[in-house]
Amino acid sequence: MRILKTLYDSLIYGMAILAGAGLVWLMVSTITSVVMRNFGVQPFAWLFTSAEYSILYLTMLGAPWLVREKGHVHIELVTAALPPATRAVVSRTVAAACVLVCAMLAWKGAELAMTNLERGDFDVRAYFFPRWILTISFPLAFGCMAIEFGRFVFGRDLLHSGEAGIHE
Repeated sequence: MRILKTLYDSLIYGMAILAGAGLVWLMVSTITSVVMRNFGVQPFAWLFTSAEYSILYLTMLGAPWLVREKGHVHIELVTAALPPATRAVVSRTVAAACVLVCAMLAWKGAELAMTNLERGDFDVRAYFFPRWILTISFPLAFGCMAIEFGRFVFGRDLLHSGEAGIHE
């Protein structure tokens, strides 16, 4: 069981690192495109397309880590006003709803990726890119987010701290 947990944790942190690398690539590709345009050179078509792909990947791959770190945006105005026992019930209920939504999106994402793979779909812009390589990020990310939200349903830690305002 410990090996499985270590592998899963490595997956979450590896995805977060890839998301960070995608953010760096987005910055580099944008700056390169702007500099090329300023020098009167047409930027490479693949530069813009790779930036678009990077936006998708950094969003999807970074999301499970954000759930783990409670980094997603949420407002604790209501939960801060609740007594601790009620706050725990509300927080676990919200986390359970998030598990259900993420599980459904992971399922539909898996169906989409399988359809793309079976059909041999390609994203055709700057170059032919197998579409399943893009859509495989949906079941992976939403599946991991379902697990992470599940930790707030069944674990000791709550999704909501009960502290309204900014605490960094």
